[in-house]
Amino acid sequence: MRDLVGSIEKEYRSYKRLAERALEQVGEPELSAPGPGEGNSLAVICWHVSGNLRSRFTDFLTSDGEKPWRRRDEEFDARSVSRQELLAKWEQGWIAMLDALEKLEDEDLERTITIRGEPHRVHEALHRSLAHTAYHVGQIVYLAKALRGADWTYLSIPPGQSETFNRKTGDKQAPGAEGSSKR
Repeated sequence: MRDLVGSIEKEYRSYKRLAERALEQVGEPELSAPGPGEGNSLAVICWHVSGNLRSRFTDFLTSDGEKPWRRRDEEFDARSVSRQELLAKWEQGWIAMLDALEKLEDEDLERTITIRGEPHRVHEALHRSLAHTAYHVGQIVYLAKALRGADWTYLSIPPGQSETFNRKTGDKQAPGAEGSSKR
């Protein structure tokens, strides 16, 4: 049974696609451009997300989530990368995570793993990782939008379009939602 694990995997995939849609909108030089106030570049954020996912999910159930081979501080080094290099690095982390999730069953969620020597139930570790990933995906979207400026294509409902969106989706009644009214 994979109901819960499948739900978590779906959320990860949603955030992965959101980040990738944001990255698609910026030119190759912007991938390495520092963020506002000399903040992290898109490349740095992607390097960190990938390093974190790869470390946490390699041998997920059997070894500590902070691997001795990970060089976390180096993930934050400024770098100039091509789009191909960035996407290859990005995929390394996501492949490790998705492969680990594919092997999990809902019963595994109560098992205990360690991260930096601290015990976590698998479900706690997954939620912790999902929140961490979502946080950095938010940074990716924010920075890509800032770099793109007026040429940004919104990834969700554009400003001023909520009523139109709600009218379109409000006409669809959810299964079992008896007593709902159309507006």
